[in-house]
Amino acid sequence: MSRSFEPSFLKFFAADDLPKLFCNIALAHIVMARSMDVPVLDVLNVSTVSGYNNVEEVEGYQHLVDELSLKIEELEQKMIEVEQFNSSTSKKHLKAAQIQKIKIRRNISQITRHKWAWPFMQPVDVEGLGLHDYYEVIDKPMDFNTIKNQMEANDGTGYKNVRQICGDVRLVFKNAMKYNEERSNVHVMAKSLLKKFEEKWLQFLPKVIEEEKRREEEEAEAQMNIQLVYEAAHNKMARDINNELHELDLHLEELREMVVQKCRKISVEEKRKLVASLTKLSPEDLSKALEIVAQNNPGFQATAEEVDLDIDAQIESTLWRLKFFVKDALEIQGKSSCSASLGGNNNNIGNANNNNNDNDINISGKERFLMLLPKLSRETIRSPLLDCTTQ
Repeated sequence: MSRSFEPSFLKFFAADDLPKLFCNIALAHIVMARSMDVPVLDVLNVSTVSGYNNVEEVEGYQHLVDELSLKIEELEQKMIEVEQFNSSTSKKHLKAAQIQKIKIRRNISQITRHKWAWPFMQPVDVEGLGLHDYYEVIDKPMDFNTIKNQMEANDGTGYKNVRQICGDVRLVFKNAMKYNEERSNVHVMAKSLLKKFEEKWLQFLPKVIEEEKRREEEEAEAQMNIQLVYEAAHNKMARDINNELHELDLHLEELREMVVQKCRKISVEEKRKLVASLTKLSPEDLSKALEIVAQNNPGFQATAEEVDLDIDAQIESTLWRLKFFVKDALEIQGKSSCSASLGGNNNNIGNANNNNNDNDINISGKERFLMLLPKLSRETIRSPLLDCTTQ
């Protein structure tokens, strides 16, 4: 008789946490099922979370799991199609290149069977013929036997396309014409055979151009497909990270609210000093202070021409953040004033210090921790990823 298994760790979770817990477990089961190559529902056992008794929600999550699994399969199928397209494209290119090489091999064979082709079949015997200046005149020696070997090479050193073959055939004859005098037999033979080859090449060239154009179009299409897959994967990753960051942001906000409940309330005298300190801020710092108020008060118009700030209507977390911000801002202003008036009246510096002391804010460890939480939330969590995924 089968027995329902209820993990002991479930008792540590509240009922509200179980839907999210089940979703995470379901995702883990999807990965397990796909690795085992079995249906998801064969692995996803509702009894795994038998402590969660909302049957309708469980069935709803199963439906979401099915949809997610289907999307994963669709994405994998697209990846397979892209790979197959790229593979078939490469095979077509290889086949077309082989056909072209066969055709140009026939043209070369017709040239090499000519009665004047014998001087160009093998590498020039420089030492045997006493051609001591040959390598000074000819930068790259070439012959038809070398061309043949390179056309048959299977180690990756062979010709990549027929234009390279054509270039070496021309080089054979141009080397001979360059080294030998114009009236010499070798020069005349080379010039005549080069002319014949160029005539055959012109007949073959339109097909080469057509194949090159088709290859460029197919490669561009394949590259675009790959780029689309990469962009889709990147966007999905960005969205996932953004969701995680947003969730972390919410956790930080919850933690901040938990801490603020245990902090002492700001006294009436502290509120009075806070209002007085706000009037001493620079325009830029004052705008930042008003933004702090607006973060927890959506109805507050921080950018309006006239702002009515009711300090008593603000929640404790906003007051503590304002107090902390004002303290830092006035300290920076005081240091800037001291730096600007070096060698000036020391009494002014003393007055500045007195002003700072009058508005001094004592922050305990718990309260400072409270102030750091929203700072982490706004500066660390609000990353550029949010902008790239919403555009």
